[in-house]
Amino acid sequence: MLMQWKQKFAFIFSGQIFSILTSSMVQFSIIWHLTETTGSASVLMIAGLAGFLPQALLGPSIGVWLDRWNRKLTMIVSDSVIAVSSLVLGAYYLWGEPSLWVVYAILFIRSIASSFHAPSFQAAIPLVAPEEQLTRVAGWNQLVFSASSVLGPALGIAVYSATSLGTVLLLDVIGALIANLMLLLVTIHQPKPEKLPTSSFRREFTLGWKAFLSEKSIVTITIAMAIFSVVFMPLAMLFPLMTLSYFGRGGYSASLIEAVFGIGMILGGALLSVFASKWKDSTYMSLSLVAIGLACVLSGVVGSDAFLAFIFLSLLMGAAAPLFNGPYMAMIQKSYEPEILGRVLSFVTSIGLLSSPIGLALAGPVADRFGVQVWFFWSGIVMALIGIFIFVKFYGISKEEK
Repeated sequence: MLMQWKQKFAFIFSGQIFSILTSSMVQFSIIWHLTETTGSASVLMIAGLAGFLPQALLGPSIGVWLDRWNRKLTMIVSDSVIAVSSLVLGAYYLWGEPSLWVVYAILFIRSIASSFHAPSFQAAIPLVAPEEQLTRVAGWNQLVFSASSVLGPALGIAVYSATSLGTVLLLDVIGALIANLMLLLVTIHQPKPEKLPTSSFRREFTLGWKAFLSEKSIVTITIAMAIFSVVFMPLAMLFPLMTLSYFGRGGYSASLIEAVFGIGMILGGALLSVFASKWKDSTYMSLSLVAIGLACVLSGVVGSDAFLAFIFLSLLMGAAAPLFNGPYMAMIQKSYEPEILGRVLSFVTSIGLLSSPIGLALAGPVADRFGVQVWFFWSGIVMALIGIFIFVKFYGISKEEK
């Protein structure tokens, strides 16, 4: 039985890594293209809003449908929509330069599809892995995503420089096809739906929300995560601009930073997989936020000639990231029954994503007026304080409790 679920995960991940890798190539290539052609933090923030806002707005209601639908089929359909959107945008770039609004519209559509794919994937994990292995599996999951984040930017900038952004987008279509084919060959058993007196969307939505609120520790961590999202999410868009505008370097240097961040995530995911049972989940999360915060503060004060220092700090940020994401997701998966988990994950995802537009709206004008390094500095201060809060809040609570 143990080997059976491990083999199934290996099969699923081997397919997903192709889609994740090509998506990473597309994500970096689009951000770098906008950075290089516009040099505007505001343009990057609008692109970020197009990518985050649909997931935030649709997430809570989508969770109800995820708990009704076949989760494997939902992943396949949503990944296919993402692939089609890449195909359309790729054709635009192969024929000429589309307007910014076309790019924003495609990013918007991809975000809608992602709002189905991400929570359905996470909600499917407890249907395959034993509960006592969820934190370890979260580390494996982070490892897979991290490996793609290392290769994705480097491959993306290489293909982008040698050909065009259109070619990178077309590769994303191939990645999605491979991932869907592998999913078709794997069986994921569905949880039995709840037996309700009258099955209605409103009733199921309300039950999901009440279930989420019933776990006070999850609510506390989620509120902290929302504040963290306000200051951290814009950094994903600002890393290339930091490389270009502050350090005065080009696309390959920007891809190097992304790759180093991904290498750090691989190291962090590996450490989490090995030492998953040593500390409480909340301890890992607080350590992660303090480490990321300090690295961001130092990134904001280093000189423009200290690019090597920025490389090291990016490595540290990447290594610390899985120590929050993995335990946080495992905490949620342990706390709720599988038949309600889709809704809870959608609520949690939406809370984080609804917070992100606030940060995106603030980061663009701040970076354009005061410099991108200013956002790095003050976001780091906020993240470190959140990490300290989580440690103090859960200090003394036994590992079994959380």
